[in-house]
Amino acid sequence: MKRLNRHILHLALPNIVSNISVPLLSSVDMGLVGHLPDSWSIGAVAVGGMIFNFVYWGFGFLRMSTSGLTAQAYGQKDKRLTSLILSRAFGVALIAALLLVFFRGVIADIAFFLVDASPQVELAARTYFLIRIFAAPATLSLYVLLGWFLGMQNARFPMIISIVVNLLNVALDAWFVLVLNLGVAGVAWGTVIAQYVGMILALYFIRQYYRSHIRRFRASEIWHKQELIQLFKLNRDIFIRTLLLIFVFSFFTAKSASFGDSVLAANSILIQLWMIFSYGIDGFAYAAESLVGKYIGAGDRGQLRATIRLLFKWGAGLGLAVSLIYLLLGRPILSLFTNQETVLTLALSYLGWTIAAPLINSFSYIWDGVYIGATASAGMRNSMILATLVFFLPVYYIGHSLWGNHGMWLAMLLFMAARGISLTLMSRKFLR
Repeated sequence: MKRLNRHILHLALPNIVSNISVPLLSSVDMGLVGHLPDSWSIGAVAVGGMIFNFVYWGFGFLRMSTSGLTAQAYGQKDKRLTSLILSRAFGVALIAALLLVFFRGVIADIAFFLVDASPQVELAARTYFLIRIFAAPATLSLYVLLGWFLGMQNARFPMIISIVVNLLNVALDAWFVLVLNLGVAGVAWGTVIAQYVGMILALYFIRQYYRSHIRRFRASEIWHKQELIQLFKLNRDIFIRTLLLIFVFSFFTAKSASFGDSVLAANSILIQLWMIFSYGIDGFAYAAESLVGKYIGAGDRGQLRATIRLLFKWGAGLGLAVSLIYLLLGRPILSLFTNQETVLTLALSYLGWTIAAPLINSFSYIWDGVYIGATASAGMRNSMILATLVFFLPVYYIGHSLWGNHGMWLAMLLFMAARGISLTLMSRKFLR
């Protein structure tokens, strides 16, 4: 048991360090624009970030499927298959990214037609989007490369890459915003540059440390019809699951904008606290992807069950700890994001929902990692459909008319609880 705990922590801790740097970066961005004279800058970064969540999270299947398939190939000790999975996923990522850049204008028009934001927020958010979209080839490639490293049981390289990318991004954002006075555009350019540096670093690691896995494949092998059908079938379910998750968070942000710039700013700050925890707990979820895939590939059911039990203990413990931190240090933490008293007061009035979230949310995040490692994508899809259509949307439409913004937060919390409960109930079917 101690050995298994060490193995979990060996994978989880580097992932926690690398993952937590992502929301911390967006928190720094929020803090930089949050101390500008106007409140709409916060909303602009939030709305721009929401659009990229919808665009990029929709391609999150690239990382998830690559991680799960590679972990199972690793458990089978099949180097050729691990290399082929990487080549195929990398090709799909580049094609998808080029399409996103080509259709950037159409995507922007549709997004801002759907979001009811003020003219100032929309103008700045559009500028942010049309700059940052040029990072798409690097961003989607990194999804594949980081997922492949995790499947290969290597959490150290993703940690190094994420730290480098996000520290560079913070430094560039600070320079562009505070020194060059580029505002929201500066935040976007910082992200573009940092993402390409990360992609180059990841490719360097593969060339230097995985030479024995690098193989030349014929195009017919990479684009083999049956293999692509299997990949897209797995990706289809993950895509539907991820698209619904993005829809819920984007819907929440869009509806927050309809309450005015101050409520949008307050909700955007609080949702950052949700994101900070989600990326932290994902360290254990990523460990689940690696280990569950490995033990399924090796046919070791005993280690598989023991690993899942320990992962839930770690996840619940971390959730409880973060909930206590938010309870005891709520105001000081919120003050890091903004010095605007109206926004701060609003955020404090809704903080209780964020205090309750980490412990409740931890179960669904750990289950996500388990299901990805098992490539049981249909279960993830079914759970997300249930949580969105049966819980989130009905509770939102009833709750927001009765309790306003509190009703929206209630819908969010019940959505996450429904995911955790449904994934638990379905686990016997999908993880036999």
